[in-house]
Amino acid sequence: MALTKTERLQILETVDLYPVISTAYAAGRASLEVLDGALAGGVKIVQLREKEMAMGELYELALAYRQRTAAAQALLMVNDHIDLALAMEADGVHLGQDDFPLAAARRIAPELILGRSTHNLRQALEAQEQGADYVNIGPIFPTGTKPEHKVFLGPQAIREIGPRLRIPFTVMGGIHAGNIGQVVAAGARRIAVVTAVTQAPDIAAAVRELRRIILGAERL
Repeated sequence: MALTKTERLQILETVDLYPVISTAYAAGRASLEVLDGALAGGVKIVQLREKEMAMGELYELALAYRQRTAAAQALLMVNDHIDLALAMEADGVHLGQDDFPLAAARRIAPELILGRSTHNLRQALEAQEQGADYVNIGPIFPTGTKPEHKVFLGPQAIREIGPRLRIPFTVMGGIHAGNIGQVVAAGARRIAVVTAVTQAPDIAAAVRELRRIILGAERL
């Protein structure tokens, strides 16, 4: 049975590490293998991000993701495709700046979590006012998964933008075990990563270590 919007938001509040999984960055492994490792490490949210996959194949993969995430009581977010998210009962959709408009997405998918990528304070505040349930702030550091970005915000952006928001925020972009402490120190508690998880030799162990650093900040 699909979760209600309230139940989804309650889980979102508990999120610490937010893996974004893409076959292109999975070090030759199957997408579902990466997902299983992430869930074994205890994550409460994952995003399925496949930019090049044909929709029929993506739909079948998304159904398998749905089965596994539901069993683990973890949220499943789909990148870009609000139609796919609705068709296979994902928990939400993450939209970039040039993707489906937030207000329209809210009208057709009132029960989904809506996330929006933002790259500065203005965009973050706009997304909040347009009905986003969370915003992503980034890229924080240089990242190979977003080669089109030439400006990197640095951890100081978290201190500048985070306190201005009334909704949860995630951060993303070049974050790994060697620098995650910087974004945690700046106030981030929901941290999205790609290759720090998807290319790790032991995915579950990498997830546990990143989560340990994030959760350690909560006990300070």
